Parts: sequence; structure tokens; C-alpha cells
Amino acid sequence: MIELTGHTLTIEQLKRILLDNEKVSISEKSMEEVHDSRCAVEQIVANRETVYGINTGFGKFSDVIINQKDVENLQLNLIRSHACGIGEPFPEIVSRAMMVLRLNALLKGFSGVRGVLVELLAELINKRIHPVIPQQGSLGASGDLAPLAHLALVLIGEGKVYGESGNVIDSASVFSEKGIRPITLQAKEGLALINGTQAMVAMGIVNYIEAEQLAFDSEWIAAMTMEGLEGIVDAFHPAIHEARGYPQQIDVAKRMRGWLDGSKLITRQGEKRVQDAYSLRCIPQVHGASWQALDYVKEKLEIEMNAATDNPLIFDEGEVVISGGNFHGQPIAFAMDFLKIAVAELANISERRTERLVNPQLNDLPAFLSSEPGLQSGAMIMQYAAASLVSENKTLAHPASVDSIPSSANQEDHVSMGTTASRHAGMMIQNARRVLAIECICSLQAAEYQGVENLSPKLKKKWEKMRHVVPSITEDRVFSEDIEKLNQTLHPLYHNNNFLKKEISIK
Repeated sequence: MIELTGHTLTIEQLKRILLDNEKVSISEKSMEEVHDSRCAVEQIVANRETVYGINTGFGKFSDVIINQKDVENLQLNLIRSHACGIGEPFPEIVSRAMMVLRLNALLKGFSGVRGVLVELLAELINKRIHPVIPQQGSLGASGDLAPLAHLALVLIGEGKVYGESGNVIDSASVFSEKGIRPITLQAKEGLALINGTQAMVAMGIVNYIEAEQLAFDSEWIAAMTMEGLEGIVDAFHPAIHEARGYPQQIDVAKRMRGWLDGSKLITRQGEKRVQDAYSLRCIPQVHGASWQALDYVKEKLEIEMNAATDNPLIFDEGEVVISGGNFHGQPIAFAMDFLKIAVAELANISERRTERLVNPQLNDLPAFLSSEPGLQSGAMIMQYAAASLVSENKTLAHPASVDSIPSSANQEDHVSMGTTASRHAGMMIQNARRVLAIECICSLQAAEYQGVENLSPKLKKKWEKMRHVVPSITEDRVFSEDIEKLNQTLHPLYHNNNFLKKEISIK
């Protein structure tokens, strides 16, 4: 069980909650801070002080004072009116991550919610009751208002949740079946639930987990391509990369040397050619740059996972209540846009390596890796498919963070579009993994032509494992099925999450 404190959650811990079904607990100290913060809110209400979101309207209505008898209705109306998300729902794993992140933020003790609310969130997480949350509708400032409102609906016994078989059911029926009592929101609690960046961060963390594995897989797949093309290993000599100084570039070169150690297929400078094309020679430089972006993304996600993103925030036992803008998603919007670029480049260079594997003018292999060139087209159209995905990624890579648009009668006149950036990053990762799957299929076949016995020991094991997924190309067949099988094999979440399988098959 992972103890949540509001301050110490890491991506590795969240992975355990998401992939290994780890349960969560609430630290005693954090619960005390929640209690103290709640007492402050109740004192504000009792004293009839005017504080945004507690006894005022929201957004442009912040100057409208709400009668004390209407404070509970204010919070209920807020959740219902803001639950206007649209489009396909987030994958269930993202919904679970959103719940954990929202709980962790409330445990910082700056939000003024009751202990019963955070306890209910923890109970739903531990019983795997996950809200159905539409993906579209957030501007990524004032928080992920629409997505988080759909999360909050479930706490009051409304909205939809995922059933055990992946179907969608009413939360009220699940609560009745499992003996769970919904809560009635009190002063500040509705606003505390929906002011935050948890949709973009939850999607961002899932993106990061997938992109990290994608980057690692891109290296051994590239190494097998190197063997298939009898590439020059000198390009990975440590002196080259130490001379430039980027740690990530140095690490990629080291891992490439590890994958190729013992290979009888790689060549030395001048044996067959003086130097390789950039897509082979510059693997450490290009992949290393993507790793730099991934490291940046991880740093920002782990800060935001433990951030107070509510508004207003309550300090010094209610003596200081400040309206600010920590709900603005600009840091994560930038991070997701950087992630998009990093993933796009891993796919771009992969597709170029695929071209070198299938183009008879660029290698000594059978044209398009065909068993009967002319009669059998072989991998010809697989390269087309990779090129199509790469080009689609180029359009998705446009930075969402520069596309602000005003809302709430110009009160909220600059927004981050961070959730859009996070969603687009997720789409690009799916595209990029399929591009790598195509390169992998082609590199497996090239290795077969060059002699599997000549592969490095590590890559021979990879070849044998992948041949159980995708058989040798002895004649033309429906390669779409091979690409999808390999895509699922490379997916880091697919085998650990039954609720993901339906989502992937839809995509």
C-alpha cells in the first residue's frame, strides 16, 4: 500500500498504483492538515466573510455574493454545470490516475475539504471504481474544469463509472451494490475538486510511461537495423559522445554498444563504407535529444503531481486566503508539447531507417525484403504506412500551448491548452509505436537474410522473442495484423491492464 502525503508521490509509485493495482492510504499528518484547513473554511462561513468560491459565484460571477443557506447548492450547481465534457472518454487507467492525483493534491491541506471527502476518494481508488471522463472540453486553465467535474459527479452519486468488464454503468447503482454512501458537497468542496491540472497530468504521466518505453525499444530496434544493414559501429565510440558532453547522448551510445556487443554483422569504418547515413550514424545524437526532453517532462510531472493547484488556497489556519492561478496548466502544456516533439523525432528517424532497409538502392538486401521481388511486394507498403504515421505526427506536433483563447467573458483571458497537448501527445505515441513496429518487422527480416547466427547475443534473443509474435515473411500476407500484434507486444501497459485492452483495440 502506498501512503499519500500530498508531497512525496513519484511516477514510480503511481505506476505501481496503475499497473500493479496497489492500494493507497492517507498519512495521519496529512489528514490533520486537511482537518485544520476545513476548520478554517467553516470559520469563514460562520463569520460571513466574503471569500471567492466559498460564498461567491465563480469566474465572471465572482462578485456575486451567495446567501449562506445556498452554499451547498452553489457547490452542487458548480459540478453539474461544469460537467460538460465531450468526446470519447479517457482510458480507464487515466481516470484512475486522475483520482489519485486529485486526492494527493487535497491532502496538502490548502483546499478546505472535509476528511470524509478525501476518505471517499481513497475508498473508490481502492475498490477500483473509476469515473467515465470525456476527453474534450478543457482549456487547461481554471483547472481541468470539465474533466474534473465528471470525476466529482461520481462522489455525489451521479455520473458514470466503468464496470468490471469495461462497460459503462451508473455510479449510483455501483454505490448501492457496494454499500458506498455518496457525499453532499459543502462550502468550497466542489471548487476544490475541479480546480486543478489533474486531467492533463494524469494523461501526461501515462504518456511519459509509454514514451519512456518507446525510447528504450527504439534503441534495440535501431541496433537490429544496424546489423541488418551492416552498419559502422565506430559512430558509437564513447570518445565522440564525451567530446560533446550531453549525458543522454552518451547513455544512448553506451546502450547501443551494449546491444551490438558480439555482433558479426556490424562493420568498422572503411571496411564497407567510410560512414553511414545520418539515420544510423546519428542515433545517439537524435535519440539522446529526445531523452533530454523526456527528462524535462518527468521533472515537471513529478513537481505537478505534488502541487497545490486549487483556488483559493488557505494558509495559516485560515488567516490568509489567497486567490491565485496555480490551476493554470502552462508548465504541463509546455512539457507535453516538448514530449510531442521528442516522440515525433523518434518516429521520424525510425521511418528513415525503415526506408534504408527496404530500398534496394540503399542496401544489398532483396528489394523491399521480398522473398520474390516483383511477384511478392514484401515490405513496400509497410514503409508507406510508416511515412503516413510520421506525417500525421507532424501535424499533431503543432504546439497546443501557443493556442490560447479567452473564456468566461474575458475574465479567463489566457489559457494553457495543456489537456489538448497531453491528448495529442497520447495520439502521437500510438502512431510512433506503430512506426517502430514496422521498423522492427523489417529489421527482423533483414537479420534473417544476413544470418540470425551472426546477430549479437542480446539481439538474437530479441529476434527469437519477436519471431513468436511476427513470423518470417515467406510470402505476402496482411501485414496490418503483424503491425498490430507487434504494437501490442511493445506497449508497456497492455499486458498489465485488462481495462486497457479494449481501448487499444478501438484505436
